[in-house]
Amino acid sequence: MTPELVLLVLAVVTALAFDFTNGFHDTANAMATSIATKALTPKVAVALCAVLNLIGAFLSVEVALTVTNAVIRIQNPDGSPRTELLTDGGRPLLMILLAGLIGAIVWNLFTWLRGLPSSSSHAMFGGLIGATIAGLGVNGVKWAGEGAKLDGVVGKIILPGLASPLIAVLVATVGTWLVFRIARGVPEKVMDKGFRWGQVGTASLVSLAHGANDAQKTMGVITLVLIASGHWVDTHAIPLWVKVACAGAIATGTWLGGWRIIRTMGKGLVEISSPQGMAAEASSAAVILSSSQLGFALSTTHVATGSILGSGLGRRAEVRWSIAGRMGLAWLITLPCAGLVGAVMWWIGTSLGPWLGPIAIFMILVVLSLWMWLHSRIKPIGHHNVNDDWEPEDRSTTVPVPQELVR
Repeated sequence: MTPELVLLVLAVVTALAFDFTNGFHDTANAMATSIATKALTPKVAVALCAVLNLIGAFLSVEVALTVTNAVIRIQNPDGSPRTELLTDGGRPLLMILLAGLIGAIVWNLFTWLRGLPSSSSHAMFGGLIGATIAGLGVNGVKWAGEGAKLDGVVGKIILPGLASPLIAVLVATVGTWLVFRIARGVPEKVMDKGFRWGQVGTASLVSLAHGANDAQKTMGVITLVLIASGHWVDTHAIPLWVKVACAGAIATGTWLGGWRIIRTMGKGLVEISSPQGMAAEASSAAVILSSSQLGFALSTTHVATGSILGSGLGRRAEVRWSIAGRMGLAWLITLPCAGLVGAVMWWIGTSLGPWLGPIAIFMILVVLSLWMWLHSRIKPIGHHNVNDDWEPEDRSTTVPVPQELVR
């Protein structure tokens, strides 16, 4: 087995691992409010979300091969890798992708451990940006768009990241106010039952949209890996096994639930009633689908969180702003933190040589993942306690970080 083949295998496995974390990290976007209002039982909710993510992953691959073109300069406009990155069996490109994906996974797992909903898309782009800067310099990153085109890190990540939660808050606030205004006078029992059925539909729509959007990123990365290593030549198609593998990975991750984040979004921000839940989910679906149609790459996590906050404001319910503030801080540091890990992984991977380097950084990922999983078992969150009442100083979704890691 050649070092290039080892690197290829590790890159594909790591990409599928990222897709898996994307699934359980983002389940809360669609199902947190339905679980919180008991419109669906926890197990049924995540199973439904998993099935719809699986279906959604097969609906579209339109931008899969060019998804990274907006922020880093590793591909030509048609999706093919840049020629200078194809030396030594594509090792320069494969190392950037492997290191960047490791950065994304580490950040996804850390925020999951802390119960914080952060954007998997931003984590992936952050990791790739950091690895690209380490490998190609700052000119390897497309910081701003050209001419009137909204592109680059500013146009595709920063501006949508700032605007999407604000738009979602506004839409959900108005939507929630209208829902309660229209339903005024309807018996509470009848209203709750009707809106719970509505939640099933809106949550399903968000799940389907998430599968169609997020699975494309990993499909594109794996296909790019295959092209760079000479195992695929068509820049306009995705291999069938890649589609199946990515769909299965994101669906499996979704099925496991990501209960820590579901609890934070469903119980930590606002105490949600069924009408609020339907308004929040409908607002999320409307903003996500409208932005997709207009070509804006919004984070489903930012949109869903903004919608939940808006549903609380629309009803004048108590909003726990301290938790919202921690979420906002996590959003702000996602890009640089994932980027820093990606850059460090690239440096380690290239410093240790073609054989040892890729294996070493993959083992670092395995060790860190195992460490975070073991720490999550200290105060486990699952379908049995995800809907427990949120205490004023609820720490059930957070785990202290050892001081030796802070220093």
